[in-house]
Amino acid sequence: MTDTSTIVKCLVWDLDNTLWNGTLLEDEQVLLDAGIRAVVTELDSRGILQSVCSRNDHGQAWARLEQLGIAEYFVLPEIGWGPKSKAVERIARRLNFAHRAIAFIDDQPAERAEVAYHLPDVRCYPAEAARTLTGLPEFRPAADTVDSRRRRAMYQAGFRRDAEREAFEGPDEDFLRSLELVMRIGRATPEELTRVEELTLRTSQMNATGVHYPDAALRALTADPAHEVLVTTLTDRFGPHGAVGVILLERHPGLWHLKLLATSCRVVSFGAGSVILNWLVDRAAAAGAHLVADFRRTDRNRMMEVAYRFAGFEESSCACVRALGGTERDDVERLHLVAGPRPASTTVRLETSELAPTGA
Repeated sequence: MTDTSTIVKCLVWDLDNTLWNGTLLEDEQVLLDAGIRAVVTELDSRGILQSVCSRNDHGQAWARLEQLGIAEYFVLPEIGWGPKSKAVERIARRLNFAHRAIAFIDDQPAERAEVAYHLPDVRCYPAEAARTLTGLPEFRPAADTVDSRRRRAMYQAGFRRDAEREAFEGPDEDFLRSLELVMRIGRATPEELTRVEELTLRTSQMNATGVHYPDAALRALTADPAHEVLVTTLTDRFGPHGAVGVILLERHPGLWHLKLLATSCRVVSFGAGSVILNWLVDRAAAAGAHLVADFRRTDRNRMMEVAYRFAGFEESSCACVRALGGTERDDVERLHLVAGPRPASTTVRLETSELAPTGA
């Protein structure tokens, strides 16, 4: 039985008699059906990544994909003569996706059986099911976000970035400077809110509290003058990383309450959490406000705790902490800022919109 409880994040296509009609090494020409082309483009628009895994000569097969005008849709192609289970496993590992988030489609029952035997969590589909995939629940993400529509492009940029990082000779900080990183912090727009909700739900390593704020709650908070819902985006010379962070801030007279900070795990190596915290510390100091943050320790968010401590947050029982009353969860603690503003990052250029004075 096919598992529909987890959304497919990447579909791996066989080529011969699956993606296209015909066998590349035997037929004079292989053709792409318009219906299959429509499935490929629709899945891409939903933010579902796609790859290929085929027993063929790589150069010849990739050239045909380019001739058909669809090569750009496929990441991490595995075209060669080894076991397909090994190829699918390599794709999953490179993407850092759980096997249950991977699907495989092939016209040959033996190939599907080989993948299913070695990778039982990978969902396998026969080629004749290809035109029905877009209607299946596991291929229908709950939300269509700003970033989902450009997810493939962001991953492709990430692969180029990783390759250059691997080849770079010199200190890591010098490589980060070479990326020309630009972080923007501003109020979340209506179209960004769904992606912001996704960050509060999916991010665990760099989530300060683990409290989930649904889309409706976030939209209500944007209309509340006491709250700021801020989104962080990141770009570099390879392209956009998309929305990578969310800040939920409630401001009282003389007191700023950081209810949530969550950043994507994809930008941990760029120190995104520390850059955001340092900016917020600086803004609170300029407003003459105490800064208090909610935090909940887990076995996964140790790096976020380090970012908070390094920014100057510590446990405190000062009056401003007590004035906030109880927390949303019993295991959430309040950290009070005891340090002043910190130096700006030397590797990330920060562009922000000023916070309104209300509540400062």
